[in-house]
Amino acid sequence: MPIFQIKNKKANQVFLDINHFKNEADLRDFFADNLEQLLGMRFLSIEYPTTDGRIDTFAIDEMNSPVIIEYKWGQDNAIFVQGLFYLNWLQNNRKHFDLLVADKLGKEEKVNWTSPRVILVAQGFDNRTITAVQQVENVELIKYVPYRQDILYLENVYVPNQLKKIKEKSVSAELDVERVYDINYHLSKHHSTNEIKDIFYKLQEKIQTLPEVEEVINQKTGITYRTTKSFTRFEFGKTVVDVLVRNAKYNDPKNLVDDITAHLWGYKGRIKLKTLKDVNYIFDIIKQSYEETL
Repeated sequence: MPIFQIKNKKANQVFLDINHFKNEADLRDFFADNLEQLLGMRFLSIEYPTTDGRIDTFAIDEMNSPVIIEYKWGQDNAIFVQGLFYLNWLQNNRKHFDLLVADKLGKEEKVNWTSPRVILVAQGFDNRTITAVQQVENVELIKYVPYRQDILYLENVYVPNQLKKIKEKSVSAELDVERVYDINYHLSKHHSTNEIKDIFYKLQEKIQTLPEVEEVINQKTGITYRTTKSFTRFEFGKTVVDVLVRNAKYNDPKNLVDDITAHLWGYKGRIKLKTLKDVNYIFDIIKQSYEETL
């Protein structure tokens, strides 16, 4: 869809600038220099060598999950196979990533290997790629569109929303148990009360009215909502929902947002929500966090 700039109550179309990035390396370096602003991730490395080729960008997301980012200047359908190859390499060479994180971020950082991600960035994807990517887990497609007047538009073409099934060994029975991380899992894990469930469903309904929002439920410890960057996360207890937001300072006259900046990375604000009467108020704060990702 066209993008318009509004000046003096007049709409002026902003036209494409397809050649804004000179080549693939220029695109890669731009993302690497702005990774936190663009995708909400910490940059680790570019051109990381593997047994066959180099990974364009290594990063780690707000849940400390590994992220592989591959870029194509324009459109190249080979990017999908390339991304799968590097994901397989990563899964078989975890110690390399662990050492990279320790070197760049410190030995105290622990990598979350539950859901490593691959993000493929290109100017477009053909229908075969969009169809094929739906058959695998943890691979995402992002379309970039550069415009004149130094405007960059990012669009989530595909984000996996299938439930994650993970086999966990029971210590007592020594049996493999297959768990599905769905909404019911998160709400029942801590025997959340009916009021807590009602709070979540009301907030979920409101959040899903916001444009370009993805619900990520295939996680072990919570439910995340994001555009190209995460803007809120719910973690459940029996009588409370921890609502995490991007920053600690918002329009918050009740002072319900706790500053958790000391955690150093990820969400900087936390709200402990216990009652239905605060849902509309908290949604307004979530919306402020959402707007920061646009």
